[in-house]
Amino acid sequence: MDIEVLGALAVREQGVSITPTAPKPRQVLALLALHADQVVPVSALIEELWAGAPPRSARTTLQTYVLQLRALIATALEQAASDGEEHPTGRRTAKDVLVTLPGGYLLDSGGGTTDVREFDRLAGMGYRAMDSGDFPGAARLLREALSLWSGPAFSDVQGGVQLDMEARRLEETRLCALDQRIDADLRLGRHRELLAELTVLASRYRTHENLHGQFMLALHRSGRRGEALDVYQRLRGTLVRELGLEPSAALRRLQRAILMAGPENVVEAVENADDRLVRVG
Repeated sequence: MDIEVLGALAVREQGVSITPTAPKPRQVLALLALHADQVVPVSALIEELWAGAPPRSARTTLQTYVLQLRALIATALEQAASDGEEHPTGRRTAKDVLVTLPGGYLLDSGGGTTDVREFDRLAGMGYRAMDSGDFPGAARLLREALSLWSGPAFSDVQGGVQLDMEARRLEETRLCALDQRIDADLRLGRHRELLAELTVLASRYRTHENLHGQFMLALHRSGRRGEALDVYQRLRGTLVRELGLEPSAALRRLQRAILMAGPENVVEAVENADDRLVRVG
């Protein structure tokens, strides 16, 4: 089974889609797919579908959605069998793929791929490369991890409480990887190449201090000192107006370094800062 949730939901069994079009079964599959090979409690699925106000028929209705998903899985398995494709572990049934267990359901990926796990694997390797000073390797691995995203997680799923929370969590992991990838590129002297991307990111994430700090540094290294200081002032205005906060001490140090020093001293000031730029949001 191949599972994609970093963008539109796509779940395929032996190459055949089992993703339903109806909103509620799609919601159920999305939560099961995110936690593939783990038991998802019935209570969690009911909470996702009805947000604390389930109908009396909630369990029966959930069972109906599970049956609908199994019908799609059975069709996919039959099509794969008719095409002469057999799973490496042997012939599977729909109940082998979507398993009923005490207290919940489990979507058995059968050793297939999930984009979330692949993202976590590549991002983890990228972070370790950063820690060891392998900036080319870090930039490559983190760029590869980020390429798995085609849009916001579950972008075409009508999410409930849990899926919305998971989507926010996944977005945080994406932003962390993006921050580290840009940091690796800056360390490799790719400041001019980053300007277009950082222009868009600073506009999209208007209170994200790390991204604004990286934008300031890329502008200053590109000989655009005035624009770098303008970025700081715009960020400060947004933070004060929307959050009632001043920029972090690290970002203020970066601004002073740009005001007082050349590009090489700016880099030294940032690298010797007592604390890393803090992402506000």
